[in-house]
Amino acid sequence: MRVTRESLIRIAKETAQERAFNDRDVIAAYLTGSLVSDVDPMLGGTADIDLVLVHNTKPAVKREIVKLTPDFHLDIAHRARSDFRSPRELRADPMLGYEMYDPMLLYQSEKFFEFVQAGLRAGFEFQAPSLMLSRCRKLLAEARKGWMDLSDIEPEKTGPMQVRQFLRAINYAADTVAELSGGPLTERRFLLDFPARAQAAERPNFTATLFNLIGASQVDANTLTGWMPQWKASFLAAAENAKVDQRIHAARLNYYEKAMEALLAGDTPLTALWPLIHTWTLTVAVLNESQSQSWNEACQKLSLLGASFEGRVSGLDSYLDEIEVRLDEIAAENGLETSTSL
Repeated sequence: MRVTRESLIRIAKETAQERAFNDRDVIAAYLTGSLVSDVDPMLGGTADIDLVLVHNTKPAVKREIVKLTPDFHLDIAHRARSDFRSPRELRADPMLGYEMYDPMLLYQSEKFFEFVQAGLRAGFEFQAPSLMLSRCRKLLAEARKGWMDLSDIEPEKTGPMQVRQFLRAINYAADTVAELSGGPLTERRFLLDFPARAQAAERPNFTATLFNLIGASQVDANTLTGWMPQWKASFLAAAENAKVDQRIHAARLNYYEKAMEALLAGDTPLTALWPLIHTWTLTVAVLNESQSQSWNEACQKLSLLGASFEGRVSGLDSYLDEIEVRLDEIAAENGLETSTSL
């Protein structure tokens, strides 16, 4: 079956209409993610459909994965009308603000969409330096909180939870840089898209630092390829556990695996490291010690466990300082308060 951007959008529209017909609590639906961006939504011949359903009341579930074929699935986010109550707060939201700024409307039962977007875009304030920096500083604060939680961890006590905290802080740090020129980075293209965002932030050196923080300098494409079978086994085992992170779902196996294979075969194979180690770390949170042995060995190789982890945490601290300096420079250039004057 030939799948195109247009056919995936059609599925999204049909799904939105069906859900709204069967559930009167759904007041709006919109499409976000790669299908409405300028990039090719296919990576390794796979893609997901990022559909958002807005409910009049608080929804019973927040996220839902629906398999379409082995290579395509619906990733449905359920939001409440109250999430969009304040346009002022929405403009300062680094995640939901960008999600709602320019999605594709699929369904609405009232003028909900126009009202929210009018408030979000009013006077072009969303793109104003003050609001951009506000969103960036919120992300940086989350990254700094993650660093603080790790700063006094004894090296011998590091494990899946600490590595997950570290990667989460890295994610927030990279998104801080990314939001100086656009929305947050996506999981599969995280390292692939970051260099352009670092360049736009006038800090191209941020790219090498980011790669080094997650251990990219200590591995090569052959190493990552060799880890793939163990990663896959962990993914399939964890997907059977109801307590696993929702990103680890059987319907998403090809979505990750084929994307990583495409990245490994591309011009910058080490960009596959992020989706590999990030999703692998999510899986071991629900696996036993024997099932996690390969992950442990991989993290030792990346210096994300043991005595070397302290150096990674220290490097994260320096990285966050450098990002904060750049934010302060942009604030000063625009006559705004810097972090030292807040």
